Amino acid sequence: MNKKRQEIIKNASLSHRESLRKSLNNRLEAARVNGNDKLVKQLEAEAKYLHL
Repeated sequence: MNKKRQEIIKNASLSHRESLRKSLNNRLEAARVNGNDKLVKQLEAEAKYLHL
């Protein structure tokens, strides 16, 4: 692959991870506000699995 394509792929990957992180944080906040401890634990496990 040429360098430009590699850079585009890297940027897309970073953007995707950031989007996942933001989404997960929003879901965690909502679960905590609603007192849904089971969902909080599941989301925390997901974050750990994804290394976020």
